[in-house]
Amino acid sequence: MSIYKRDDHWIQVFVTGGTFDKDYNYITGELYFKDTHLPSMFVRGRSTLQVDIKTLMLVDSLEITDADREVILLNCKRTKSNHILITHGTDKMVDTAHFLADAGLKNKTIVLTGAMVPYAFGNSSDGFFNLGSAIAFAQCKKPGVYISMNGRCFDYDNVKKNLKTGFFEELNSDSE
Repeated sequence: MSIYKRDDHWIQVFVTGGTFDKDYNYITGELYFKDTHLPSMFVRGRSTLQVDIKTLMLVDSLEITDADREVILLNCKRTKSNHILITHGTDKMVDTAHFLADAGLKNKTIVLTGAMVPYAFGNSSDGFFNLGSAIAFAQCKKPGVYISMNGRCFDYDNVKKNLKTGFFEELNSDSE
């Protein structure tokens, strides 16, 4: 779905699922996928960016396979945009970032982001903030693969998800 007419500077957005796009079944108490929330998020955020949103899959990242990663990679190679944002589940986001970086995509800035709480949960979700941060980083970072969470941007090979805190953090910090 294209939100705005493309020109020479537009951002390709690929949706892969993850907590970001999950909905809540109030009867069973389970989380499930129905559709992506990205188009309404860009509208709600009053974004004037030129984006093209393409849903590649809606899967929990614990269930993502190398075949799924190949689909993501193929779409990153095929897009004419050099600015790519990928929404992804947080549990395997670092693995997918490594997979894309190992493919050696040249002249592409790829930023992966996700959420710890589904966007459908409203104000308690970090999804809206993470989307805004990631879309900004996708425009200003030099070509490479990055992860954007909690307002920060990490190099793909220097980040981990802290399973105790739920925050992403650097593996190696210059301040240590």
